[in-house]
Amino acid sequence: MQLCRTIVELRKELAKSRVEGKRIGLVATMGALHPGHLSLVEQCMLESDVAVVSIFVNPAQFSPDSDLGRYPRNLEGDCEKLKELGVHYVFHPEPNEIYPSNYCTWVDVEQLTTLLDGASRPGYFRGVATVVLQLLNITQPSYAYFGQKDAQQAAVIQRLCSDLHLEVDIRILPIVREPDGLAMSSRNTYLSHEERRIAPELFKALESSQQLFRAGQREAAALIEVVQRHLISFPILRKDYVEVVDTEQFQRLKIVDRPALLAIAFDLNGTRLIDNIYLEP
Repeated sequence: MQLCRTIVELRKELAKSRVEGKRIGLVATMGALHPGHLSLVEQCMLESDVAVVSIFVNPAQFSPDSDLGRYPRNLEGDCEKLKELGVHYVFHPEPNEIYPSNYCTWVDVEQLTTLLDGASRPGYFRGVATVVLQLLNITQPSYAYFGQKDAQQAAVIQRLCSDLHLEVDIRILPIVREPDGLAMSSRNTYLSHEERRIAPELFKALESSQQLFRAGQREAAALIEVVQRHLISFPILRKDYVEVVDTEQFQRLKIVDRPALLAIAFDLNGTRLIDNIYLEP
């Protein structure tokens, strides 16, 4: 496995593979790798001849008052995990490699970003779309892999590639959960023992709503109410949003008469937790 820190270095290495007709796969991460990330890497290894994993804590998707400074970083541990899986290249650039001092080009994906994290985190998706476009341009992969936990982000990336006619197959893989249902996240390491005990209640609330949906309930307000009623028992959880949106435009639905997403975000003593489930009538 080779660690590349510059764009020139990585492009030079991948050019050899491209000449040989090898399929390149990309898994874009911010590091602090957990089994959710590794499931993406494993799928990449199955479908690609050359696997590239980027590890870059993207400052452009953090707000000034966010956790950029304390976001977990463990490059050595991450590289050990990736080497065990047989990854070929790790791309770990410094911020000024991606955003030099004269940088002034940004990517905005509209419509899909008006609600959910787009409303709660101004500028977040601009940062995500910009860095993902850069990584896709740098690596020019046949496949790129993302997780369903960040469902809105995945949809934004799919639309980005479609609208800009990028020749890459975006693969969205299922959420990987802890045995108690908590969606795996690098930020879960922030949680105290007591907070970690409460965090799985988000998924329990989603499951309760999904059961109601399977029983025939199609009113979004009723499905949302089940989630809120379950989580109100835990005052330590502060709601950011609980929404039912369609999976095409990520706009609110009153009646679930098409494929939809029940998406939630809560703050748990300063740790942001997100989760979602599909609702398919």
